Amino acid sequence: MTLEIRWAQVPDTAFLPAIERSAAELFRSDPQLAWLADGEVIASASHARHLQKHPLWVAVNADHQRCGFLSAQVCGRELHIVEVSVASHCQGQGIGKALLQAAIGHAREQGLDALTLSTFRQLPWNEPFYQRLGFITLADAQLGPRLRQVLANETLHGLPAERRCAMRLPL
Repeated sequence: MTLEIRWAQVPDTAFLPAIERSAAELFRSDPQLAWLADGEVIASASHARHLQKHPLWVAVNADHQRCGFLSAQVCGRELHIVEVSVASHCQGQGIGKALLQAAIGHAREQGLDALTLSTFRQLPWNEPFYQRLGFITLADAQLGPRLRQVLANETLHGLPAERRCAMRLPL
């Protein structure tokens, strides 16, 4: 499969909500999380604002279709992954991994210490996927104030706290 991972541009942001919506269909396989498939996604305008100050990559396939994206932001000495989404018809083809490799390369070029993210525990395309790429699941005692706040905010938005975790990839 031919795949291009590149910095997103403003016109790309129009496609990102549909990618996120498509990616969320996977949650229908988990009864406790199925509601996420119909939940809100990040609006194009929000992606465009994010792009002005923070890293945002897009995956483009051989048919020139945008099929995935990764948004992040630098937090101190770490690159925090805000969102990784791959359209449902393109999942399982290494696109998420390619997006993460782009983010890892960028973090290294910037001299950052690590990547961080929050995700669902035990879903094959979440915690185990990131573990295979070298991310370490952080115990409660290992969480700093920023990641504690990220997890707390997710709980306020309805995500089950017992199913969430924070992860870190040291560089």
